[in-house]
Amino acid sequence: MTLRLDRNKERNALAQKTGRLKSVHVLALAGSLALVGCQQKMATQAYYQPLEENDFFADGRASRPLEPNTVSRGDLREDDALYTGKVDGKLVEEFPIDVTAEVIARGENRFNIYCSPCHGKLGDGNGMIVQRGVSRPPSYMEDRLTTAPVGHFYDVITNGYGRMYSYNQQLPVRDRWAIVAYVRALQRAGRGTIDDVPEQMRAALMQTTATTAQANFPSNKLNDASALQNVPAGAEQ
Repeated sequence: MTLRLDRNKERNALAQKTGRLKSVHVLALAGSLALVGCQQKMATQAYYQPLEENDFFADGRASRPLEPNTVSRGDLREDDALYTGKVDGKLVEEFPIDVTAEVIARGENRFNIYCSPCHGKLGDGNGMIVQRGVSRPPSYMEDRLTTAPVGHFYDVITNGYGRMYSYNQQLPVRDRWAIVAYVRALQRAGRGTIDDVPEQMRAALMQTTATTAQANFPSNKLNDASALQNVPAGAEQ
């Protein structure tokens, strides 16, 4: 008799627990269906396509023009030199940013990704795709480019020039200026001499250059240190 009563209690308890679980599941399902219904109403609400007509506005256009003198957040371009490379229509001669070692390093990184395939990593115009048949761009070491204002390079990167297309969308403003700074570094390195090297570094550089020259040209007089005065800095590379 006692055993039968205990089993009845167990069955009643189990039935009550199962009933509560079913209630929870029903409520959860109902909530989910309500959310789905809301989502569908929001997804299928009436809206206008861009440039569609709308008689509500006096000009009949659904797309509204920007309020006068408003700009997108972060897109205020008051500094003409920074954003266009020009002031009063003339290419700027000076950088509108501080040129630091970090800026030049950033420029080297961006240059190697976006520019070197055509211009080559040395800026000599002998990039990899040029070696495969694409027209060769001019070397940065040409006189007209070594004397060109920095604004010229920024303008070319921004707007394109000749066969080169614009990188306005691919490269942010400061990355473009970083590339210009690195181009200037390439020009300085490509046309430099031993006199441009800090005095405390010359002895090591001349020794490295002499060793390289001796290895490549055993019978050449370049192994004479006195003949190295006019060897461009970095020629050992």
